[in-house]
Amino acid sequence: MLKNTKNRILSRPITKRHKIAMAGVTTLGAAAIAVSAAVPGNAESTTAEAPTGKVAYSDKQIKDVKGTVTDQLASKSVKAQEIAAKKAAADAAAKKKAAAETAAKKKAAAEAAAKKAAAAKKAEAARKAKEAASRSAKRVEVKQVAAKTYPNNLDGWIREALDIMKKHDIPGTYHGLHKNIMRESSGNPNAINDWDINAINGVPSIGLLQVIKPTFDTYHVPGTAWSQYDPVANLTAAANYAAHRYGSIDNVNSAY
Repeated sequence: MLKNTKNRILSRPITKRHKIAMAGVTTLGAAAIAVSAAVPGNAESTTAEAPTGKVAYSDKQIKDVKGTVTDQLASKSVKAQEIAAKKAAADAAAKKKAAAETAAKKKAAAEAAAKKAAAAKKAEAARKAKEAASRSAKRVEVKQVAAKTYPNNLDGWIREALDIMKKHDIPGTYHGLHKNIMRESSGNPNAINDWDINAINGVPSIGLLQVIKPTFDTYHVPGTAWSQYDPVANLTAAANYAAHRYGSIDNVNSAY
């Protein structure tokens, strides 16, 4: 059995487009009817030719229009160029300003770094100076603490005299000093000869090695006492005199 397609077609909804088309068709139909009624049935159709002739026209308006358009375009182009130039100038100024600010920051950073380095260098120099002063003070303290001491007897006098002699490049040995001491004074620092020719001349021999005043003053060793009765001063002066005359106190074996 066939389906009722007619009913299906009528059942489709009419859209706005359909309504407009139907209205147009109706209008055209009404216009055709009106024209047919207005023209008689026996009328003949004629064709009228339009009179021919020259038509005058002017291109002035067109030129004016072209000129106006060109001027407007040129004006817009100039304005666009001016805007672009201003923008380029602004960009260049901004870049220049940014570059100047960057350079200023770099300069400030460099100056700060230089100041910091100078301060660090100064602090390091101060630290080294302080350490050097501290080391010097410690050395002085060590020297003072470690200062050599000698017993206040013949052995101590001889050893101290030898250390001073060594410092001043005066030759002599413990044995050379000791043997001459024992012969001249028997180890008595206050011994004095009041009977020999020196005593007669008013310059007696005094001390451990029996040194007269002129000899003591001439060959006195710096750093020792200015007294013939001082054991160390007496020994070093006598050893210095013997070194100049005999080469060494060790070479003296009798009165000298």
